[in-house]
Amino acid sequence: MTDLKLPWPKNYNEVPKEAFVRKDIYAEEVKRIFHGTEWHPVAHESELPTPGDFKTFRLAGVPLLIGRDVEGVVRVFYNACSHRGNQLETAVMGNKTEFECPYHRWLFDSKGDLVGCPNPREFLPGFNKADYPLAQPRFDIFFGLIFVTLSAQTESLLEYLGDSQNCLRELLAGDGRLKLLGYQKVRYDTNWKSYTDNDGYHAPLLHQAFKMLNWQGGQGRQYTATMRGHICFESALSVATGPSVLKDKSLIEFKGQDPAVGSRIVSLFPTFVSTKHLDVINLRFATPIDAETVEVHYAYFAHQDDDEDMVRHRLRQSSNLLGPCGLISMEDASIFHRIHIGNHTPGSAIFQKGVHDPLKLESEFLQNDESGNLPRWEYYRSIMGFERATA
Repeated sequence: MTDLKLPWPKNYNEVPKEAFVRKDIYAEEVKRIFHGTEWHPVAHESELPTPGDFKTFRLAGVPLLIGRDVEGVVRVFYNACSHRGNQLETAVMGNKTEFECPYHRWLFDSKGDLVGCPNPREFLPGFNKADYPLAQPRFDIFFGLIFVTLSAQTESLLEYLGDSQNCLRELLAGDGRLKLLGYQKVRYDTNWKSYTDNDGYHAPLLHQAFKMLNWQGGQGRQYTATMRGHICFESALSVATGPSVLKDKSLIEFKGQDPAVGSRIVSLFPTFVSTKHLDVINLRFATPIDAETVEVHYAYFAHQDDDEDMVRHRLRQSSNLLGPCGLISMEDASIFHRIHIGNHTPGSAIFQKGVHDPLKLESEFLQNDESGNLPRWEYYRSIMGFERATA
């Protein structure tokens, strides 16, 4: 444990701004959260559709190599040679049946087994290639979504997901049989908590495109799915009409299920967000770079059973609605950065919308409340060991 201290207000709706900006706090977050007892989504199986496909990802600095072996089995390795720890693969994604370390030419197959190394007769007596496979973290899969934890003490994935399972499954098209459309990747100049502190209150106020989607009504709901503060949103949506709608209405055409729940979001602690707006299926794999930077990979998907017209429709909506320059979310980058600047001032961020009693933590919220973030903050406070004031 550590002697790290941060005075935490008595009221549940107050969060000290120091939590966003102190570098010593960030270093402890990496140990306790990102390298601790949490599950982190790092990929979807559909990003690896054929044997030999792989992608790389860094989880708060830890390099991962995620691939499908020659027999079609999904595997996750640490992206480091088992010899001297050299980074094995530098490509973002690709297809290989073997991975060769350029430092000393150790060669690994797609199952992670060491299959060749120069001059083994001159190694330590008793050297055996079978003793040097690529190391693997714990991982599990939920409807194609690949999770990694760096702790042996983390509970099972289904326990971790709790009541978020049903909503997450719906976001993954009900069966997880997705097809990758593409990515948008961005680094935001903000602390990872500023990025994930996104709430339901701001959406119709900040994002002008929400007016075109008639999402201001707030007839949906959000709820806390586990004690870890995972949040699920089910947002009501009316089909957009009137003079303020885009001239080309196909961009916001709804071809999927009943638009009564036109938007779903599952936000899993600490940084993962999955979103279905209209017909967009979007998984956001995020990782902190440092105390002032977070990297987000917006991945977009279709369903494997979609016809060509539906694939084009999803692709068009994906590239225009969400992501760092999407109509719905283009203002986010500026706000994330301005929040980070503002948090270098004294005091606390004080939540208001949807707070009924500052001394009580609730679990059900309206669509446009900001109080839905408070259970997540309480879990963060507890796992970091910060003591709440009693007066």
